[in-house]
Amino acid sequence: MADPTNPLAAPVTQTETEVELPWLVIVRNDPVNLMEYVVMVFRRVFGYDLEKARKHMLEVHELGRSVLWSGEREQAESYVYQLQEWQLSACLQRDEGE
Repeated sequence: MADPTNPLAAPVTQTETEVELPWLVIVRNDPVNLMEYVVMVFRRVFGYDLEKARKHMLEVHELGRSVLWSGEREQAESYVYQLQEWQLSACLQRDEGE
């Protein structure tokens, strides 16, 4: 809406800043990769210590999937690509705040 007293003034607009929801890096269970191999990949790609890598591997094994990382889309895409290069079933999903 423009200022009626000054026709040359720039119009005042309202902008909404959309909060970017984080992206999730998810690994799904597969019948191919051995558990210790999956632990090794998690340690190399994410720098996880042995305990954290095993925790995520067990989630994948027992629950069928594990969320390994959450954050900006570009970094999430990079992680998914790296995991897929190691032949893991990885995908990217927007965090809907479940």
